[in-house]
Order: sequence, then C-alpha cells, then structure tokens
Amino acid sequence: MKQRRLGQSGPMVSAVGYGAMSFTNFYGAASDEGSMAILDACVDLGITHIDTANAYGMGRSEMVIGDWLRQRGGASSFTIATKVSITADPGQRINNSPEHLRQELDASLQRLGVEAIDLYYVHRRDTRFEIEEVTEAMAGFVKAGKVKAIGFSEIAPSSLRRAQAVHPIAAVQSEYSLSTRAPDLGLIQACAEAGTSLVAFSPVGRGLLTDRPHQAAAISEMPWMKANPRFAEPNLSANLAYNARFRALAGELGVAAASLAIAWVLQRGAHVHAIPGTRSVAHLKELAAGGELELSREALDRIEAVLPAGWAHGDRYSDAQWAAPERYC
Repeated sequence: MKQRRLGQSGPMVSAVGYGAMSFTNFYGAASDEGSMAILDACVDLGITHIDTANAYGMGRSEMVIGDWLRQRGGASSFTIATKVSITADPGQRINNSPEHLRQELDASLQRLGVEAIDLYYVHRRDTRFEIEEVTEAMAGFVKAGKVKAIGFSEIAPSSLRRAQAVHPIAAVQSEYSLSTRAPDLGLIQACAEAGTSLVAFSPVGRGLLTDRPHQAAAISEMPWMKANPRFAEPNLSANLAYNARFRALAGELGVAAASLAIAWVLQRGAHVHAIPGTRSVAHLKELAAGGELELSREALDRIEAVLPAGWAHGDRYSDAQWAAPERYC
C-alpha cells in the first residue's frame, strides 16, 4: 500500500483510507459485527487512515470504532479523522458555533475513547460565522491538545486560502472521482499550494465506478440515494451504460473496476488520498488494491476515452442536498 503524508507535517498514512459512513444504515443495513470485521480487514490490508463523523448514525460510527480500539487495537492502530457541524436539529442543521464545536468534540473523544483526535474537520460551513472565526476555534482545540490537526469538508478554494491564513489546514475533504471532477477546477491546485491534503470521498462514484453498481431496486430502499439525480431515471440508465464501458475496460486491464477508479484518483496528485467505504471485506480488498496500482499513460488515455470529463448524467446533489457544500465553479 502506498503511503502519503496527511497534511504538510502530519503522519504518513495509507493512500487508501476507509470512510466509515458505511458503519451506519446510510447505504443499507449495517451491523456492528460486520463493521468490526471491516476494521480487522483494514489492519490486514495496511489501511491506516479511518474517517468518520459525529453525524454518521448520530455517533454510531464513532462508537463502533471506539469499541474496536478498546477490544482489538489501541489508539495507535489507526490515524482517525472525524467531523463536526451537521446536527439533528431541524431548525439549525449546520452549526459552526464555538460552543457546538467544543461540545461535540468532547462527545467524539468519549465515543472514540482517545485522548486526542488526529484530524478534526468542520463537516459543512455555517454561513453565520466567517471561516476565520471557525478556524480560530478549531485552532484552539489544537492548542488544548484535544486535536492534532484540523481540516474542512466541501469548501471552496477561496475559503481554504482564508482559513490557511489563520492556521495550517491539514486536509480538505471533497467528493472526487471519475464521475465528479469539480476539484480539478481549483481545489486540487489550492490544496497543493497550501500543503493541504485533498481527501477524496466517494472515489468510486457511490458505486457507479465498480463491478457491482447499485440497481434501481436497491436504490429504492435508500432514501438519500433515490433522491440523488444521478440515481434517478433516466439518468440512472445512462450512467449504468457508462459503467458497463468502464467495467469492460477494467476487465481488459485485468483489474477490478473499483481498483481502477481508486488508482485514477490517487494519480491526480501526490497530495491526494482516497477514503472509499464499503460493508464488504471482498470489496474492501478491491478498493485497497487500487492503492498499489500505477497506471500507464496509455491506461489513463483509455480511461478518458470511455469516461470523458462530464460523462455523468445528473447533478451530483439534488437541490436539497446542495444546501451546505460550497460551490465554486
């Protein structure tokens, strides 16, 4: 497994991490036993970067990780990132107030059972607060020894530059894949300039870049997915047709489609990391294999031929799902 530094002066971690939203029922039923097995497999595969959030199952994902650390590992087993600001309060779904950040940090520390969080992200921007003010609050957690590094999720390049002027930003998390290339239009460049890691979530396009993409029947049981434009007809059928072309190419190259998709993301820059999620150990092995692939110029050209920029049908979010991520292009 390739190793990459997380932030300008952070720890070396596996280039392929694990996104623990899958420890909740977001993409279908999840069990704590299955989640523990995934963490066991991460150890076997050399995956050392685990990403979660207080909002994933309203603490369930963090609790599973905390239980695993207590039963099978220890705080040194993984570099753990978690996130804050998405709430269950319908009146204030995004909260970046210093009081909320502090309160939720303490709760995350307790659920994870660690003395300090390796990387603490602001999950979404709250426009009531300037990003400089939020960064100052997060920097205070570093000074207090409760957090080792800070980051932001789904922010614009301009916001990164403003935050970086206040305190080093170790990582920016953004959706990035062959089906979502917006970070190419400024974010990947701004991260490189700042010495900030770009951590790509959904690097296999929520299944569209795998050998087993979600079909309509399964999607109908996933509230978030069935509301997403890319997984509603007629876009779904069009996207599955492109998936078939990509799967065929991966087969010709002798790799799983997911491995190929992960390798493409990682070759976008030495500062790029991928954090796919899955409930399947077999699929996790395919994802991890992408961290060991080196794609030739010919392979990259062939990928571009079957999945040209802009191939995906439908926006990556619905109007409601776009409520908090920052748009910049």
